[in-house]
Amino acid sequence: MFETDQARLPEVDKLSDTLKTAVKARDQYGPVLNQPNANPLKQVKPGHMNAATDGTIVPVEKNKPRFALDQNTTMVQVGTEKLLLPKKAPTMPKPTWHPPWKLCRVVSGHTGWVRCVAFDPTNEFFVTGAGDRMIKVWDFASGTLKLTLTGHISVVRGVVISSRHPYLFSCSEDKTVRCWDLEQNKVIRHYHGHMSAVYGIDLHPTIDVLVTCGRDATARVWDMRTKVNVHTLTGHSNTVATVRCQESDPQVLTGSHDATVRLWDLAAGRTMACLTNHKKSVRSLCIHPTQNAFISGSPDNIKQWKLPEGIFMQNLSGHNAIVNALALNQDNVVVSGGDNGSMHFWDWKSGYNFQRLQAQVQPGSIDSEAGIFALAFDRSGSRLVSCEADKTIKIFKEDETATEETHPLYWRPGLLKRTKY
Repeated sequence: MFETDQARLPEVDKLSDTLKTAVKARDQYGPVLNQPNANPLKQVKPGHMNAATDGTIVPVEKNKPRFALDQNTTMVQVGTEKLLLPKKAPTMPKPTWHPPWKLCRVVSGHTGWVRCVAFDPTNEFFVTGAGDRMIKVWDFASGTLKLTLTGHISVVRGVVISSRHPYLFSCSEDKTVRCWDLEQNKVIRHYHGHMSAVYGIDLHPTIDVLVTCGRDATARVWDMRTKVNVHTLTGHSNTVATVRCQESDPQVLTGSHDATVRLWDLAAGRTMACLTNHKKSVRSLCIHPTQNAFISGSPDNIKQWKLPEGIFMQNLSGHNAIVNALALNQDNVVVSGGDNGSMHFWDWKSGYNFQRLQAQVQPGSIDSEAGIFALAFDRSGSRLVSCEADKTIKIFKEDETATEETHPLYWRPGLLKRTKY
């Protein structure tokens, strides 16, 4: 009398259950639901039994060739035939082992964010520019300050040293580009033309040409000696943050906040290619020292490209930060620096991230000043210099005691499979 049916399950409606099963099968297996079997089973006639089931002994032909399976082959059955096919080659090559890098020196002297660095061709000294409007020349061996150059009235955003002349070129947010004579330690030329802050500068290795870029969405090509504005490369729709000159061809590469990378013909002053693979602003570019290729850095990915056409090669994924700086040496070690102070080390060929470092801010700085603005290898590729937001310059080197046994490569092919969307 007092029995309740609240704990009982309702009776299954057979029609609803059948309809639900049919809908689910159609959604998940629709394309192959009613597909006929490609290899229908053959009905075995009585009296013609298979030798494998009726106990009949079948003699083996001695002259029939036999195939031995090895690591590079696999047996595949197609219908009633067995075929020996080569295995599919792995899509990702095994990464090359590189020794880990460690901090060996911290250089202090600037009173503002250190924004740029350049090395002398003789590897005796390096130059940095910072937010304190100063350019400082440092002895590379000892890390001591040799010279301070003043003259810019705003943040120094780029420096580059000529390999054929005793000249240092600098650009700043004060819209100026200056040429310094390192023998007289004074400015000998000014290059006027940019309408706003100048963010990037580079020299062509073989031609007396200087290329600058800035917030006015242009890149300008200058004759180094006559100060003539040879070309104004227009086409970007936002700030041009970085510029690089390719040595083998008269070609200029620019990366912009409009999320594109443009390849320019230096002789004609026109765009050769516009690479739109990035989805966020491109803040750094780096050309490979021995191969005809380059990399570009963005908050979404680091991408490898082949020159001179700009063919996409692969992504280096995993640096979840705004990549402000990239560096690349002859040993195929790629280093990326982020605005959160993180440094990632990659193998160029495989794209494997073999080391991650987090910059430690110096005493007197706050944690939010753990940012990296510039990276550069020295001429030998054995030392790495980073310019950071805590007003210091850090020098890294490889760990000489590391071996493949003490620092093994934690890698397996499945680790590097790319997700397909």
